[in-house]
Amino acid sequence: MTPQDIDAVCGLVYDLCGIALDSSKDYLIESRLADLVKREGCANYVEFAVRARNSHGDLKRDVINAITTRETLFFRDKSPFEALMFKAIPELVDEKSKHAYDRRIRIWSAACSTGQEPYSIAMTLMETLPDYRSWNISILATDISDDALARASRGLYPPMETSRGLEAKYLNKYFIPQEGGHRIKDEVRSLVSFEKVNLLQSFAHLGRFDIIFCRNAIIYFNAEDRKRTYVNLANQLTDNGYFFVGSSESLIDLGPRFQPQHHCKSVFYQPNRQLPDFILANKVGSTTAPTMASVR
Repeated sequence: MTPQDIDAVCGLVYDLCGIALDSSKDYLIESRLADLVKREGCANYVEFAVRARNSHGDLKRDVINAITTRETLFFRDKSPFEALMFKAIPELVDEKSKHAYDRRIRIWSAACSTGQEPYSIAMTLMETLPDYRSWNISILATDISDDALARASRGLYPPMETSRGLEAKYLNKYFIPQEGGHRIKDEVRSLVSFEKVNLLQSFAHLGRFDIIFCRNAIIYFNAEDRKRTYVNLANQLTDNGYFFVGSSESLIDLGPRFQPQHHCKSVFYQPNRQLPDFILANKVGSTTAPTMASVR
């Protein structure tokens, strides 16, 4: 790939989904997009980028699907789900039980890929709350890839995917064997809804959540977009909400509003326990980031 090819594709990918690539990712660009370039009959990546920009949507969608499809697995990293089971859910239920009419639990799995994370969250809830049917539980799973969301919604996983990270007790209890693998049971699927969301665009319309998982996605953003997106996500939390990020991600550099909480060998954040740090939002250059007051 020439420098012009790399610049053209990096600009296209950033504009479509906010992922910041550079010349060090030329191998990734070729491995993910070479088939599309060949399919479109383009002589080079510059020509392909121009054609994608001028397309009416299908080619743009194919580029997003190719670039953003990433490996995932059930109960990835394990410790966040232990913190969810033994810390976040019990505390949340205890607090809501103090109010007779507060039986709603809203969870957001952002950048959910092919659905393993939101289904793992659902199974964790069902294991933790024997009376989960008496609660109004909703798990919103979002991604920017149409292909990933379609696979996630089907809930059918081949043996290779159910054998990685998924204990036998969960497989036997929450999945049904089918040709080609195992399908998630309807009782689990009913807790999860799927929606296409671009994290670089406004998502204030989604409302507020008690728990947000956004792991291993924002690491692909540039520094300014990363800060702005974390602030926007934190503003979608209810008071004392729980914010889970990836094991390699840290929000300490975002200021005192983001103080890590350590439980079950996992780290999560409860940014709304601190006084709102509106100065932070201004520092990261966000003119569209919703303030905490605007989403309450």
